[in-house]
Amino acid sequence: MTESGRFRAGRYIRQPQGYRAFIPAPLPPVDPPLQLDDATQTLLSTADRALGRLDGSIQTLPAADLFVFMYVRKEAVLSSQIEGTQSSLSDVLAAEAQLLDPGRPQDAAEVLNYVRAMRKGLGRLDALPVSVRLIREIHAELMQGVRGEERQPGELRRSQNWIGPGGCTLAEAVYVPPPPHEMGEALSEWEKFLHRDTRLPLLVKVGLAHAQFETIHPFLDGNGRVGRLLITLLLCEKQVLMKPVLYLSHYFRRHRQRYYDLLQATRDDGAWEAWIRFFLEGVASVADEATATARGIVALREQHRQVIIAQFGRRAANGLQVLESLYTMPIISIQHIINLTGVSFPAASQLMDALVRHGILHEITGQQRHRRFQYSAYIALFSDGPAQVGVSEPNEGRP
Repeated sequence: MTESGRFRAGRYIRQPQGYRAFIPAPLPPVDPPLQLDDATQTLLSTADRALGRLDGSIQTLPAADLFVFMYVRKEAVLSSQIEGTQSSLSDVLAAEAQLLDPGRPQDAAEVLNYVRAMRKGLGRLDALPVSVRLIREIHAELMQGVRGEERQPGELRRSQNWIGPGGCTLAEAVYVPPPPHEMGEALSEWEKFLHRDTRLPLLVKVGLAHAQFETIHPFLDGNGRVGRLLITLLLCEKQVLMKPVLYLSHYFRRHRQRYYDLLQATRDDGAWEAWIRFFLEGVASVADEATATARGIVALREQHRQVIIAQFGRRAANGLQVLESLYTMPIISIQHIINLTGVSFPAASQLMDALVRHGILHEITGQQRHRRFQYSAYIALFSDGPAQVGVSEPNEGRP
């Protein structure tokens, strides 16, 4: 690395208060320019092909929007877990089904906010490109009414923040983003990069944009979640994906410490190439897993359709109607069947009994009244392996 290369991502500048803050250089790196060697080009091709397979798999799904429901929630759960929430996908689904369980984590609201923020961002893309204005709207949705809501939802920070172990001071921080008077220019350059024709491959551009957003850290809280949501928004905006089904947080969570280390190495050493390789590996890995999940959904749906057609007799038509609804709402009640099909309570109870008897639904409350039933096999397709252990979460600090 040349002496100038050390500063290709920006410089640490000592502030009047005595601490050193990082002032990022505009993207893309120019001194020296980004080097996409043969190994990186191979990773890029692999990631592109994996995304193509994923998009094709989703497009062939019957009623694809029904299945996107779970992909969005999967991303919301994993991205929020990186920030320290404890809620699982089952917890979030239960919260949406209004199951009151005192033993359930109380931070499910944060995950539900993430779902709403992603939906809002995707819904705004027709009228508003990915921009500072859009991320402010998303941030406002993300932080409304949950932990951190006092940290100016939707507003760019006007004070210094920092990243480091819990309870650390500004002087002890692992990383200090640009101070507010420098942040505006950095965000402006970041937005220009998003819309400039740089001739960079799109996935490389998205990887650079995510890393730079995390480096600027424009909010007092929620930067990680907004930055990861940004990846999906950019891919959908450019129509690389027609549906938001690439949850890269799965990969970042699995390799959490490497994720943080490589982001920091871009600032300290200008190591953009190492970050881009990691990012492309993540895209390929997660896209392949999501494609396998999509195929599993198709197989599961067909298996359960055949069971209902063969075993439910005159209740088959209503059974198939309930089955289709489960891909949007995988936790239901007998009242849900009544509302959906218009049958009487006894008929709905008999249909629910048949769904349970044939292993399609499982009762999850253990109660005699106000029971809820879960489409466990479907939820299991989105289950996640254990997170990387022994890694402490960096905390966002502020005065």
